[in-house]
Amino acid sequence: MHMILPEGEALPEHYSNSNVYMTVVKGKLTIALDGEPTREYACGTLLKIPYQTKMNVVNRHAETLELIVVKAPAPKAQF
Repeated sequence: MHMILPEGEALPEHYSNSNVYMTVVKGKLTIALDGEPTREYACGTLLKIPYQTKMNVVNRHAETLELIVVKAPAPKAQF
């Protein structure tokens, strides 16, 4: 999945529903995982976020943030 977050945009705080692999392809990612202090990751960084990890993703920078997100295994459908 290709995600684009302009300055100030964020994803709602949530728990990962699978193992998540995020690659920062543009900008700088600001993320907090499982209540740990917020960290920043530059373009070219690959993060592995385990299943059921609480996450808060935000773009706090002027440059647009672009991520490639892969979930493996595919999350189960919720009906």
